[in-house]
Amino acid sequence: MCNTTTLAPPAPSAEGLSPRQQEFSERLLGMLNDAAASMMISIGHRTGLFTVMQDGRAVTSAELAEKAKLHERYVREWLGAMTTARIVSFDPASGKFTLPADHGAFLGEGAEIANMAGTFQFISILGGVESKIVDCFENGGGVPYEEYERFHECMAEESDVTVVAGLEDHILPMAPGLIAKLEAGIDVADIGCGSGHALIYLGALYPNSRFTGFDLCEEAVVTAIAEAKERGLSNVDFVKQDATLLEGSGLFDAIFTFDAVHDQAQPATVLAHIRRLLKDDGVYLMQDIDAQTPVEANIDHPMGTFVYTISCMHCMTVSLAQGGVGLGAAWGEQLAEAMLKDAGFRSVSVQRLPHDEMNLYFVCRP
Repeated sequence: MCNTTTLAPPAPSAEGLSPRQQEFSERLLGMLNDAAASMMISIGHRTGLFTVMQDGRAVTSAELAEKAKLHERYVREWLGAMTTARIVSFDPASGKFTLPADHGAFLGEGAEIANMAGTFQFISILGGVESKIVDCFENGGGVPYEEYERFHECMAEESDVTVVAGLEDHILPMAPGLIAKLEAGIDVADIGCGSGHALIYLGALYPNSRFTGFDLCEEAVVTAIAEAKERGLSNVDFVKQDATLLEGSGLFDAIFTFDAVHDQAQPATVLAHIRRLLKDDGVYLMQDIDAQTPVEANIDHPMGTFVYTISCMHCMTVSLAQGGVGLGAAWGEQLAEAMLKDAGFRSVSVQRLPHDEMNLYFVCRP
């Protein structure tokens, strides 16, 4: 005999609730539905279902399953979730489903505006370490990088959208004169390079320059080395290296960090090392989360809850796992600028890009 399991609490009756209580109960139920939809959006991204539906043609679940080479029963249930989430439209008369063009502009490979579906993968990834995070709440410590399945794979996807796609036209021009130097030939480092997509792109674009990527995660470095070798890039190298242990001074003309500093165990030490590694006439370009340091300044942040959540579930805890300070993703523009100046950067320019609402760009010179 099976026990009956209640999947979710029933919606409270409006009777006896104050207007604010009723509003909040409805908001909680909306959050529950949106959280469920987030998992299904991630699955739609990973299985290619959104990409298959981008042509706007109406399809049955069987037709979609055949086109996507997937099992129909799973596709049918996924379509149910996407229909009730009002992401996909359904025509009961024909039994067919359609991805509206306005929605397809944000979902699937080759999305007209931006493929936002990939970001939803982080919800499931972070959920995989929930029990370990609960243990940290109770006992302290942190969760190390190796506990996160597919995290670097998803970060590489995110980097392709926010960094690689905008490097040549938007990011590099932030530092006047940098492109000319790259064309002539300079030494460049990417600290916390992950799977190395940015440096691999730059290595192919600027064959006269030399690029070195550093990362603590062996899996990411191995992946980066293999891809650079596959592309025949002899001017790009990757090293498994703790950024706080980097030695030398004045070695690089340009240094990049993309969404990496706030994860470091000792970010102030890393920034000081970056300044030491940079030539006196060099430039350091730091991409990091667009947030403000005081929490009250982030209440109306369009992705504030996501920023604090991914920080608690990954960025902060991986730092604490190394005995670090646990800076967190929401360290904010004000603290970031102060730490850069403390590290020895006299000129710090904070810039934003229209295609990247998630990040700030700090252009720093000694």
